[in-house]
Amino acid sequence: MSFQQGLSGLNAASKQLEVIGNNVSNANTVGFKQSRAEFADVFANSITGGGGSQIGIGTNLATVAQQFTQGNITSTNNSLDIAINGNGFFRMSSNGAVTYTRNGQFQLDKFGYIVDSASKRLTGYAADTNGNILSGAAVDLQINTADIQPVATTEIEGTINLDSRNNPLPAAPAFDPTDPTTYNSSTAVTVYDSLGNSHTLQNFFRKTAANTWNVYTTVDGVSTPALPATTAVMTFTGTGVSPTIVPALPSVTFTPLNSATPAVANGAANVTTTIDYSKSTQFGSAFSINSLSQDGFTSGRLSGFNTSSDGTIVGRYSNGQSKNLGRVVLSSFTNPNGLQSLGGNAWAVSASSGPALTGAPGSGLLGVLQSSAVEDSNVDLTAELVNMITAQRVYQANAQTIKTQDQVLQTLVNLR
Repeated sequence: MSFQQGLSGLNAASKQLEVIGNNVSNANTVGFKQSRAEFADVFANSITGGGGSQIGIGTNLATVAQQFTQGNITSTNNSLDIAINGNGFFRMSSNGAVTYTRNGQFQLDKFGYIVDSASKRLTGYAADTNGNILSGAAVDLQINTADIQPVATTEIEGTINLDSRNNPLPAAPAFDPTDPTTYNSSTAVTVYDSLGNSHTLQNFFRKTAANTWNVYTTVDGVSTPALPATTAVMTFTGTGVSPTIVPALPSVTFTPLNSATPAVANGAANVTTTIDYSKSTQFGSAFSINSLSQDGFTSGRLSGFNTSSDGTIVGRYSNGQSKNLGRVVLSSFTNPNGLQSLGGNAWAVSASSGPALTGAPGSGLLGVLQSSAVEDSNVDLTAELVNMITAQRVYQANAQTIKTQDQVLQTLVNLR
């Protein structure tokens, strides 16, 4: 027994306590990965080589290995918080310097970039103005807060049932949208012009003969000169399903007018809208509208966004529309334990870790994302407290070996 063995044991136990203390202190740090002290025994070199009775001279700290196991995922009220469920790291950029983290606590800076508490920018794939994701090199993700542009209505699709029990109306009086006795049924749908202004388009159905209906159209209650008197004729066969429409897909062209001054156009372009009732029916039951939709919408402001499991950031707008704003990427490493720890929950690539393999969440071996959530530290406090007790006992035992060695030497000194 020598002092060296006891001293090495004291040093090892002290280092283990430091590692345990660091784990415990970061038990509430989002994205933190606990470390483990790993030790190795030490032997002195021998000129004659190792023998069967060779005794070691103590221990040393071989490495402090981080444990990249999954932490629990906790929901939050921040839509910008993102948790990784599985393998991978967020790729962060600061003036071109790239680091990696598991901490998904993000917010927007004044320029619209998604950043962490250290103002590092989250990177991913950008989206064009139409919401198409542009794959390629990862860039700093910036949320475009501009209003979504309006889209004029170009198609209306409706599925209705016309009551076959209705009698044909006489030729006189002629159709009049203000006189409900001149038509059997009607529908109304909101349509939009090129500037996003809303207009009410109405269709009126007038039975003129058995299985035959005339369809009339008004916009904002007015049959403008651009509208024909009869938009279409719907003719049903004996089955009462899928009418023949003349013309096949009727279209309506109207000039949007200023409601305050009907004679003055409001600047929007003429709108040509196709109306499709080809899936309608004529049965012996009351008139009903089974579906009625159109493809236009007004402008909208960004009201919020969330991140899907594959990293796509989807913006929600006040007009009910949604659009892709970008896509978060993740990076993985062949040897994550080889990453260089930088503090602040950040790591950097090293020769031991291998290069970063970057891609979309859910692809390859990469994990998926969960929006409005964070990944908790993977520190097991119960296990760490038990380890602390063990390390304390080891420290005490090594101190006892030094005390014993001191007593042996004292005995030798006292020999006469």
